Amino acid sequence: MITSPIWLPATIVAGAVQAWRTAVQKRVSYSMSVNAAGLVRYLYGLPFAILLVVGYEEFFASGGFPVLGRWFLLFCAAGGLAQIVATNLLIMAFSHRNFVVGTAYSKTEAVQGAILSFLLLGERLSPLSLAGIGCGVLGVMVLSTGGKRMGPMDFVRALGQPAALCGIASGFFFALTAIGIRRATQEVVTPDPIRAALIVLATTICLQVAMQGCYLFLRERDQVRAVFANWRVAGQVGLLSSIGSACWFTGFATAPVALVRIVGQVEVAFTFAFSRFYLGERMVRSEGLGLILVVTGVILALAGTR
Repeated sequence: MITSPIWLPATIVAGAVQAWRTAVQKRVSYSMSVNAAGLVRYLYGLPFAILLVVGYEEFFASGGFPVLGRWFLLFCAAGGLAQIVATNLLIMAFSHRNFVVGTAYSKTEAVQGAILSFLLLGERLSPLSLAGIGCGVLGVMVLSTGGKRMGPMDFVRALGQPAALCGIASGFFFALTAIGIRRATQEVVTPDPIRAALIVLATTICLQVAMQGCYLFLRERDQVRAVFANWRVAGQVGLLSSIGSACWFTGFATAPVALVRIVGQVEVAFTFAFSRFYLGERMVRSEGLGLILVVTGVILALAGTR
């Protein structure tokens, strides 16, 4: 159920900011472990998330601070932990030999999200929106091949590969992340979805800092110094991460999980098209087909909401 039209611009902005944040975070990840790079995202993002909440409460919110439901912290913690696990699984998928397969299968997140949100939240989408999700996921999988010739049976045969298993598991946990965040926003007693999203954002990041920070201190203590040594670039990662997550959380608070995820995937198409048309890099036929499928999927998904 869509409760506010703000979900659409919020989702598009989230996708764009996420691409920017990922590019900056790559500079940080070269000098530290996977878990340390993940902690950078949350640790340096927390101050900005708190500022967003304080600023919104001061200038836009009315009345006292909203009441939080009894399951609020549980859903925030569950969504935050699922995001940590999903990110690590995705990196594991990349680390295996078949990078293409791992990437492609991680993009089944929208389909898994549609199934899980139906089972756990009772969310229903129109047949047209479901067709759009399928079309969009197929398009992203085609783009993930990087122009290599891989037919449907190639993906089926690859199911047993570690990269594919990690990719599917990553998509599953990213879908759980979205569901946990959506439920957490429903535990904030306020008619303002942006206010609810920002409160959930700050709380979730705080819990993620505690969870991943404790793990790093206990298991990878030598990486703690690296987290603070790269503070200049890490600060940029934190800022972009907070802005992007605020937009994602607003989308989850106001629209079905699967719909937000499939529209968010248009960011892949925009990034790919920019590299091809603006930078003049060559585009093969399969990549053009992938772009068309992604854009068509988004259009169908949006048309199904009318």
